[in-house]
Amino acid sequence: MHTLKEKLGARIKARRKELGLSQEALAELVNMDNPNLSNIERGKRFMTAETLERIAQALKTSERELFDFSEHEPEKYYRSDIQKYLDTSSEEDLKFFLDVMKSYFQHKK
Repeated sequence: MHTLKEKLGARIKARRKELGLSQEALAELVNMDNPNLSNIERGKRFMTAETLERIAQALKTSERELFDFSEHEPEKYYRSDIQKYLDTSSEEDLKFFLDVMKSYFQHKK
């Protein structure tokens, strides 16, 4: 099990990489030295709320999104993702999804 610091650091690192930013570039954007950012990304150091706000802003995301560890809880992520599709589906789409699920579970037996 990972600690909160490790999970948050991993999210920051993943988001930084998604944006194609080097660690040095992000450190510069948030006015932090590179070793401190490295320690945050590795879960060795926590940060102040102000630093968290600057990092989220530099990563073009919200603080809340940085604390979304759903990739560490795949079932919760899948259910949430499926629910998003269901919430925006037409009645016709819902019927189709139901038919597909029924067929899947019948063949699975």
